[in-house]
This record gives sequence, structure tokens and C-alpha cells, in this order.
Amino acid sequence: MKVLFCGLGSIGTRHLKNLHAAAARSGVAVQAYALRSSARALAGEVKALLAGEFSALPQEAQFDAAFITNPTSLHYDTLCALRGKAGALFIEKPIFDAPGKDLGACLAPGQKAYVAAPMRWCGVMLALKRLLPQLRPYSARVICSSYLPEWRPGVDYRTVYSAHRAMGGGVAVDLIHEWDYMAELFGTPRQVYCLKGTYSELELDSDDLAVYIARYDTLLAEVHLDYFGRTYRRSIELFCKDGTVTADFGAGTLTLADGRVETYPEPVNARYEREMEYFLEYALHGTGESVNPPRTAQEVLKIALGEA
Repeated sequence: MKVLFCGLGSIGTRHLKNLHAAAARSGVAVQAYALRSSARALAGEVKALLAGEFSALPQEAQFDAAFITNPTSLHYDTLCALRGKAGALFIEKPIFDAPGKDLGACLAPGQKAYVAAPMRWCGVMLALKRLLPQLRPYSARVICSSYLPEWRPGVDYRTVYSAHRAMGGGVAVDLIHEWDYMAELFGTPRQVYCLKGTYSELELDSDDLAVYIARYDTLLAEVHLDYFGRTYRRSIELFCKDGTVTADFGAGTLTLADGRVETYPEPVNARYEREMEYFLEYALHGTGESVNPPRTAQEVLKIALGEA
């Protein structure tokens, strides 16, 4: 299996390692190549996983799969350059830096493509999805609240893209996971109202708060995203006939309507490993659309930005 990685930052490196591990478990031989613009030397353990590196895409190159793991602002041009050159695409989230991009121009007809959605693969979410058909919730309340200065230990938050609107920062896109899993759980809302802006005393010019109300056919949903919560919270509450069901992604717990608590302890990488196992199977044997195709990811981006 010949694979190209377009960008090898932290997330690209994680995917490279997980691909090799998943392929080894499945008995698939992988030849991985990296397309890089950075002059930064790769760590020895990463370089050992590569068959070669390119500074420009070879004109006649063909790959069984390609990973789009460079900065979001480069995704569209990278996909255009790769059009028709890769059997399956793994596109890191968010799909683009702005909605409205022409998918037909960057994806060949029938192109197999999956947009990363790791929270869909965590243990608590998988348990919630198994339970959901029995619940028929009337209302959902979603929150992701955390303190941006603590996101990257040892790094001044004021220097990273999250803090700067011009660099594509802001909670709406940084925390797009919430709208992604809502799309899987409930589909596309009929209406979405969004208010967002900069309200805290953090030194940034990007939106540090976004609040949404969404109307679906059978329920209403509230979504709260912020950069300033001093206590980490990431959860969804579902209000149902028999009580409230709460999936707490930070704690790894699912609290049922009767008060029982199910626990799903696992390392963070477990969700990425499951995601990679899915993508490998899809790339080698899958047909039709992936579980998160580009058109869905584009719609999620519009919702997150308040442009749906």
C-alpha cells in the first residue's frame, strides 16, 4: 500500500504511526512517503517509518491513499494538486478554512474520502451511539469549555493560531468536534442560531465564545464553546422521557437515566487507532461514501461558523 502524507506535524505523525500499526495488525505492507515544505529534521523514529520524502509532488505519482495533514488553509490547493492521484483520501479536520469551496474542482468523480472525526470513535461516544435508538431525546445540551493558555504546556497561547482571527483561530473552528458528532447523532439541523465573539480578558482577537441554538425535527439543542473555562468540561446531556443521559468525554463516563454510571477508561490515542482501522479498511475495500464524507464536513463547517 503506497501512501502519501502531505504534512508531518504532530497530528500527521500520530496518523503515520497509527497507520503502520493498523496495517501490521491486518498484514498489509505500507510504503509511506512525506510531502513536506518544512526544513525541520524529522525525529529518527518518524523517519524510519518513511520510504522517502518529497519537496514537490512528483508529476506521475499515484498513491493508494493520501493524508491531508498540512495547515487547514492549504487543504484545498493540496486536494486540487492530488486530484485523481490517490485512491482514498484522509483529510484532517476542519476540511477547509472557509465554506463554499468547490468540491468538484478538488475531488475526482467517485473519489473515496474521509474527513477526520476522532470524537466519533472514543469509547463513551460509541456507547452513547449504541444507546441512542432507545432514548428519543427532546433536548440536547452540549458544552466544551477549557482554558486556552493551558492547551499547549510551555507554549505562549498568544503566539498560536487559536488566538488570532487572521490565522483561522477561534472556538467555532477549533472546537468543531462538537458539531461533527452532533451531525452524526442527529443529522443536519433545520435551523441554527449562532452568537459568538470575544468576551474574556484573554489576550486574543479571535472568538473565545460561541453559543448556538439548533432546531432538529424531533429536538432542540444548545451548544456552548469557549476558551476561558478554568475547569475542563466536555459533555453532552440528553433530556429524555425517563430522565437525563450524560456522556462526559473528559471523565470517560456515561451516566444513564436511572443514575447508573458506565465507565470507559482508555488512552486518548485509542480513538485515533479505531479511526485508522476504519480508514484502512475503507481505503482497501470500501465502496461509496465514507462515514464522514467531504460534503458533510463542509456542512458542519458552515454550521460551526454560523453560516448555515
